[in-house]
Amino acid sequence: MEPGRRDSLALLTDLYQFTMAYGYWRAGRQREPAEFELFFRRCPCRGGFALSAGLGECLAFLRAFRLRQPEIEYLQSVLPSTTEKAFFDYLLTVDASEVTVSSAPEGSVVFATVPLLQVKGPLLVVQLLETTLLCLVNYASLVATNAARFRMLAGPDKKLLELGLRRAQGPDGGLSASKYSYIGGELRPGARPVSQHLAAGHSLSPLLLFALRSPHPPAPDLSVPGFDWTSNVLAGKLYGVPVRGTVAHSYVMSFTSLAEVQPRTLKPLDGDEPVDFLPLAESWLRRVCQTLRVPQDRVNPGELAAFVSYAIAFPHHFQGLVDTYCIMGSGIPNFCAVALALNQLGYRAIGIRVDSGDLGKQAREIRQVLRTCSADFQVPWFATIPIAVSNDISERSLEELMQEGNEIDVIGIGTNVVTCPLQPSLGCVYKLVKVNGCPKLKLTEDEEKMTIPGSKMAYRLYDATGLAFMDLLALEEEPPARAGQEVAVCLLGRSEEARRVTPTAVEILHRTYFKDGQVCQALPSLLEIKSHAQASLSMLGPAHKRLQDPEPYQIAVTEKLHFLLNDLCRSSR
Repeated sequence: MEPGRRDSLALLTDLYQFTMAYGYWRAGRQREPAEFELFFRRCPCRGGFALSAGLGECLAFLRAFRLRQPEIEYLQSVLPSTTEKAFFDYLLTVDASEVTVSSAPEGSVVFATVPLLQVKGPLLVVQLLETTLLCLVNYASLVATNAARFRMLAGPDKKLLELGLRRAQGPDGGLSASKYSYIGGELRPGARPVSQHLAAGHSLSPLLLFALRSPHPPAPDLSVPGFDWTSNVLAGKLYGVPVRGTVAHSYVMSFTSLAEVQPRTLKPLDGDEPVDFLPLAESWLRRVCQTLRVPQDRVNPGELAAFVSYAIAFPHHFQGLVDTYCIMGSGIPNFCAVALALNQLGYRAIGIRVDSGDLGKQAREIRQVLRTCSADFQVPWFATIPIAVSNDISERSLEELMQEGNEIDVIGIGTNVVTCPLQPSLGCVYKLVKVNGCPKLKLTEDEEKMTIPGSKMAYRLYDATGLAFMDLLALEEEPPARAGQEVAVCLLGRSEEARRVTPTAVEILHRTYFKDGQVCQALPSLLEIKSHAQASLSMLGPAHKRLQDPEPYQIAVTEKLHFLLNDLCRSSR
């Protein structure tokens, strides 16, 4: 959602939020102190974790939250005619100035049942916030997690390009996908160490920095979430996501003959006099066809014209889309001819793209051609020209590509990152856990939908290797969990007796981000969120990060919270 539209989000909610608000107001309960928690019940895509995202959007929404006269007039038209006018007058006074929101830093690894957001404030107000907060967190966290899964499959050495705008669920979905698929990104050799990013970012956890500096830090995990680029120009402008793109098949198809190449001249990189580039490319085509043993009369002249025209327009950024016609019989010879002609003038082509067929097989064959040309024409860099692929790439097809080995450098993914087909929604919920000082419990026949009552603290417990092994929920009034101190815990979903654990390090998961109507933490840049996501994931063991059949991460409650839960269960039956 682009800047400038925050003031319109007060009505981006479900009608029943306002009918409940009226019920609270009629009963005189509108100002009772209440607390809600936003969480999900199952990790997405049958995985073992999620990445939190959308916090910045939530804070922007809260700062601007207010119902103005036009919104009030619309509500009067849709609520029952018996709704008292005084209620609408009251709504004009409502804002988020008494709301407090706590959250894990954006980009943190999060797990089922543990709150992503804790929202406190007057009952009527925090009820009205429900749907919008869910909308802002659900999709953002799902896309960030989905991108993390693609990154883990691709590994640290492949570049990932998100190009799903045309397949996204509308403009807002497209912008959100481009923004949140970028979160996480890996740091390659030569990049700043994670600890430097952690030390520099206000939003980054001191515990993660401590763990990285501990005597037994976890092994570096370069296979982490995040795409490198997006094709979405507006996302680049709004969010600073790096933008990439070249040509489509329509550009290549628009050329029929070499006579359409205009202009034809190109200045050498280190020269002043323009050179007629077209005959230079044609001369290289003859040599390439001879080397590759490809009949020159099979090479498509319109494709050559397209490549020449594009190379003249962008000599520093020439990339050939080689599968419009026949890859090996036309696209590759034409590309090599134009790239070698550019090389003669001092320029370097930046890559090849394939958008159809057996991508792994084709990349291997193309790499062999590039090596042949490199050796025969004595152009060393030619052998390493990056090969980019795209073609409805999914988790399954990417996994197959990586298992069989390939010569691919850049992977473009669209539909399957922005639509999240393995799980279309994260399924976050927003549940009341305390009102007017009384813990509240939702107790249903479906045990999975039972909530955990009361105001809580959330801790992440680490072992001696620096890896997280448990998230612990405790009542707010309990003494905090401390490193080196034994604590009795009860694992959620198990009926066994309490066990005792002694963490080597303890992290308080949540920080207060919004209070008294203002954001009260310095918010990180998107790049800092990427760094935090990398650090957070590096603290999670490999078994928990497996994309299929991961080892379940332990979520536990303290004995005192367990007793409260059992007491409320008994009294509610």
